[in-house]
Amino acid sequence: MNFSLTAEQLEIQQRARRFAREEVAPLAREADERGVFPLQLVARMGELGFLGATLGAEFGGAEMDTLSYTLISEELGWADASVRGFLAVHGSLVALCIHDWGSQAQKERYLPGLATGEQIGCYCLTEPNAGSDAGSLETLASARGQGYVLNGEKIWITNGGIATLAIVFATLDPGLRHKGICAFLVPTDTPGFQREAMPGVELGHRAADHARIRLEDVAVPAEALLGDEGQGFAVAMTALDHGRLGVAAGAVGIAQACLDASLDFVRQRRQFGKRIGDFQMIQAAIADMGAEVEAARLLVYKAAWMKDQGLPTTRETSMAKLYATEAAMRAASQAVTLHGGRGYSNRYPVERHYRDIKGLQIYEGTSHIQRLVIGRDMIGKEA
Repeated sequence: MNFSLTAEQLEIQQRARRFAREEVAPLAREADERGVFPLQLVARMGELGFLGATLGAEFGGAEMDTLSYTLISEELGWADASVRGFLAVHGSLVALCIHDWGSQAQKERYLPGLATGEQIGCYCLTEPNAGSDAGSLETLASARGQGYVLNGEKIWITNGGIATLAIVFATLDPGLRHKGICAFLVPTDTPGFQREAMPGVELGHRAADHARIRLEDVAVPAEALLGDEGQGFAVAMTALDHGRLGVAAGAVGIAQACLDASLDFVRQRRQFGKRIGDFQMIQAAIADMGAEVEAARLLVYKAAWMKDQGLPTTRETSMAKLYATEAAMRAASQAVTLHGGRGYSNRYPVERHYRDIKGLQIYEGTSHIQRLVIGRDMIGKEA
């Protein structure tokens, strides 16, 4: 059992760390306050090979392994959850989904642009009445001529307002539940594809682009179908397996950022004549945080390693996402408490981390859903 990273993985980790700390982190507070995604970082991520990290060179990808991609997600999570969320949707839910399910023509048409950032992807699954229960989605796909017409509404679509390409999930017949779902590749300039910002102010991920999308008689050709008719649910679930690992890695990044910030603070803050880090209760809090960060990281790395070995990883990925997001929530809460009044202000990044981590416990499968996935897999089907 070897816990060491290869020389190539270490180089990728250092490249991602420099980018996250020198280029992403300095923009994070202002982007969060303004609620605007820093689009200038997209092309830069393309240059660094992050957008098409695991894609083949024939599609403009960097041909990284899954663990390397996980290291990138962790470092971006440390700096800004909104930027990490962009990458998860664009690189995992969209690009990898096309790579896994697309025809050769679809791959050649879309993947090179996604790898450079010339195209931006979004993943349109969630609806007002379909969240955890993806089988209940109501967006309709009606056969018409040599193609389909899409009608429905999608909400909380990350990258929705800035994307040039959407993977849209729709059903041929709501009565068929999972068996009627199809996935379609839809350029966002297609007539009838309407989008607007989600109303209200988000709790976290405020720099992320979240959109409500309305599909009104959106006509797409037959070649827009991703996979076969009725395979949409399988397409969605395999994409979420990719995305959940990135979410788990991002949570490790947030937890590490909270630990780093707390260590810096308790070494400097003095009360009652000494550093607060010299008090045993503070040391106990730091020890618990450190142990949980390391445990979460090992779960995430194991799931990534297993994927690179070609092994089934649904249970391990759900375990990693469940534990990492819950541990990061505890770390963020503890970090705010350790910072005292300073942690209650956005002058310190732990306030933003505290708001951001709640989203990671919800999207791409809530903690409740992860427990169901893990429990069902462990118990197995009745003989």
